[in-house]
Amino acid sequence: MERYSARDIIGKTVVSKSGRKFGEVADIIFEVRTGELLHLVVRNPTPYALSLDLEKTPQGEILVPFTAVIAIGDFVIISEEDLV
Repeated sequence: MERYSARDIIGKTVVSKSGRKFGEVADIIFEVRTGELLHLVVRNPTPYALSLDLEKTPQGEILVPFTAVIAIGDFVIISEEDLV
């Protein structure tokens, strides 16, 4: 995967490879010591995203595991199979 800065990713719409919208990237959570990307914080979650029972922040924003991200371009594309 290409290198992106957080500025490039924040604000992009998160969609599954089947085209279902999840919301917008609000932030990125990473492991400080290793730099490993852990989660995308998704704001304005769609009803579909809310129905998936994903982990949430205390503010109710959805956490999408970064391991589910398969592409970043105009959108952040995720694999729903990897959300578990």
